[in-house]
Amino acid sequence: MFDFLIKVDYYKLFKWAHLKIGYWVEMNITEKILANHCHRDSVTAGEYIVADVDLCLGNDVTAPIAIEEFQKAGFDHVHDNERIALIPDHFTPNKDIKAAKLSKILREFSKKHEILNYFEVGRVGIEHVLLPEQGIVGPGELVIGADSHTCTYGALGAFSTGIGSTDLACCMATGKVWLRIPQTLKFVYKGELSEWVGGKDIILFTIAQIGVDGALYKAMEFCGPVMENLPMDDRFTLCNMAIEAGGKNGIIAPDEKTRAYWEKHGKRRKHGSQSIEFLQSDPDAEYEKVYEWDVSSLEPQVAAPFLPSNAASVKEFNNTEIDQVVIGSCTNGRISDLRIAASIFKGHKTDPKVRTLIFPGSQEVYRQAMDEGLFEIFLDADCAISTPTCGPCLGGHMGILAPGEKALATTNRNFCGRMGDPESEVFLSNPAVAAASAIKGKISHPGSVE
Repeated sequence: MFDFLIKVDYYKLFKWAHLKIGYWVEMNITEKILANHCHRDSVTAGEYIVADVDLCLGNDVTAPIAIEEFQKAGFDHVHDNERIALIPDHFTPNKDIKAAKLSKILREFSKKHEILNYFEVGRVGIEHVLLPEQGIVGPGELVIGADSHTCTYGALGAFSTGIGSTDLACCMATGKVWLRIPQTLKFVYKGELSEWVGGKDIILFTIAQIGVDGALYKAMEFCGPVMENLPMDDRFTLCNMAIEAGGKNGIIAPDEKTRAYWEKHGKRRKHGSQSIEFLQSDPDAEYEKVYEWDVSSLEPQVAAPFLPSNAASVKEFNNTEIDQVVIGSCTNGRISDLRIAASIFKGHKTDPKVRTLIFPGSQEVYRQAMDEGLFEIFLDADCAISTPTCGPCLGGHMGILAPGEKALATTNRNFCGRMGDPESEVFLSNPAVAAASAIKGKISHPGSVE
């Protein structure tokens, strides 16, 4: 009898028993998180639900609108001051009087409602770098934000998605959001990545294959051997740009790398959560479509104006002269990104014709880069180092382009006029390509820097 017990596949036995009584539904990780948050045993794609939210967030561009709607609706208190985050990061440090007024709205609302996770300049970081770093978002949680790149937190195994400012207002008051359960696309990456290739290159390649609407309102689940070996910083980069394919969310099932990250950063969390859970997709979960690619031969990617889907090997863009390089943002402003850039810059100068701007993603990244001597390398290379801010990524400030200028940026969007004048152009790349290009004065492969 004991031999029999040892050989039993308990998952299959458990599944068989529940199938017999009609309680078993195979689900992927996105569906499991959403089912948990609407207090149901299962959900299926296409259903509408009202779900509990673990954290809702807004910035100095989107939150003032939400606060106005919150007040118009007559709400006089927030549902939970520990589950709201307000991060003035887009036009801060305040670039003008209008930006100062927007920041003031956040500051006064946070003071009135005692918002625990309000981050003033000096404490602030780019929101999608700052919140995971501070342990404010975690595995298994449902996170919504009035910013399209809220999908970043899927790297932790959370369901996170962007919403509008009116939905943020409602959530601040009720703690809930309505959602349609998305279909899920599964992306399986095989092989081993080459030198200078990382999360940014994988997602640019993926968007190029399926298009900017290839995952419209769908969950993008990233998996396979390459994901298992991918560092957490690269996972954040990957999930950050799911929205650039139209995705509702991007997500990577948590593993030991996720657990190690959470054990380090989750300790900073100021409030508990019943939702922290390291979930996995069921073996027979259904997917609308499965993509499989061997990315062993993938080269560093560059996306040409005016869409992230216009991506190809960096070699296709050789000799494209540039006027500005931006290294940072919520996509590639983490410490590993700055280390990669510094490894290229060390012992070199930027081309005199190229303005090179470095944007650490948070105060912590800033201090760590400074302590590791990265700033000395950047300064010796004639780079300018900024306080953490979204700045030029959205054409906000601190790096606006003039007509006819070209920029290479580690940001996530290269739409027409995104970084300044409509007659300017933005190319996207990883930090290694950006650093090499700053040195060469034209888009260049990192291996070309001796």
